[in-house]
Amino acid sequence: MNRVLVAGAGPVGLTAALALARRGVPVTVLEAGAALATESRASTLHPPTLEMLAGLGVLDELMAAGLVSRTFQYRERGGDVIAELDLSVLARDTPYPFRLQCEQSKLTPILRYHLTALGGEVRFGSAVRDVLSHPDGVVVTTTDGRRVHGDWLIAADGAHSRVRRRLGIGFEGITYPERFLVASTVDDVEDLIPGIALVNYVFDPCEWLVLLRTPDHWRVLFPTPDGTSDEEEIARVPHRLRGLVDRDWNVEHASIYRVHQRIAATFRHGRVLLAGDAAHVNNPLGGMGMNSGIHDAVQLADVLAEVVAGVEDSTLDAVAAMRRDVASSFVQRASHGNWERLRSADPEAFHDELRALAADPRRAREYLLRTSMIASLRDPAASPP
Repeated sequence: MNRVLVAGAGPVGLTAALALARRGVPVTVLEAGAALATESRASTLHPPTLEMLAGLGVLDELMAAGLVSRTFQYRERGGDVIAELDLSVLARDTPYPFRLQCEQSKLTPILRYHLTALGGEVRFGSAVRDVLSHPDGVVVTTTDGRRVHGDWLIAADGAHSRVRRRLGIGFEGITYPERFLVASTVDDVEDLIPGIALVNYVFDPCEWLVLLRTPDHWRVLFPTPDGTSDEEEIARVPHRLRGLVDRDWNVEHASIYRVHQRIAATFRHGRVLLAGDAAHVNNPLGGMGMNSGIHDAVQLADVLAEVVAGVEDSTLDAVAAMRRDVASSFVQRASHGNWERLRSADPEAFHDELRALAADPRRAREYLLRTSMIASLRDPAASPP
């Protein structure tokens, strides 16, 4: 039986591996780390992602670990609500008309458990060093000195993908002018800001922010200009949080990073498929990165399983092209549009639009079909919000 290799044991790689294993395809995951990553990272799961995870038999466990968010809010910097969107208007469109707030570090152990129960293998400490794709398969050389042979390889090894770089696949795009700072607190923001939703986008031309709840803490995302050290900016986090609510904040963790919008020139190179951040990266506004990566994983794996079973492999060209189109025309446009709106110097027109659509169930449904990514799967050409 053909064996598929997967580079990367993050949520995208493990989802792809589990989707293959459930179709009876032998699969080996090669992971650079000594164990699954424990950082919070992505934490919002949209309705179509929940449908896919339900199909893989892991949703019940994930729901038990996460928080259901049925609404999200757009707010002004002073704290007033501009509009609240209720995902219950999607009840005809999905069995899961809500977002699930759950860090990816809670999802990956569930995926791994189900994968290994089906005979799938995860090799830790096995970072990809080199890859050779030939007409009949792939050979991956790992940093622990192994040469691993497979019939196919799914590269889900992140934005700095070694697979993508070794194959010489272009990764064009932009880097945002500001850095993004993420801080976590266990302070009860719901007590501090009565009526706040679990997910909030806060408009301000000088310092927009995103404030959201995860099972373990509240997380805030700030833009941070160039010209200062990361250490200096992290030390300023308590002061910046006082601009949200004037009190002493308990900051558990903070990190700062660059954000990019980039997309691979192709999602298929011979016997290699790219998925998730290895294929496309975007800013986190709207929570589309991990979700679109999981969509890549499921759709690519489903077609690859058919190819392994004997279907013509040209079908992979079509799904790879479709996923690239979604990343380019939907995900990247939507996330970049969110960034532009949050930092707009004159946001009132958009605020009025949000108030109007929140008051109109038909328009709210059309908007939420896009923000929830349902539209990206039904009609990849649908205009993003």
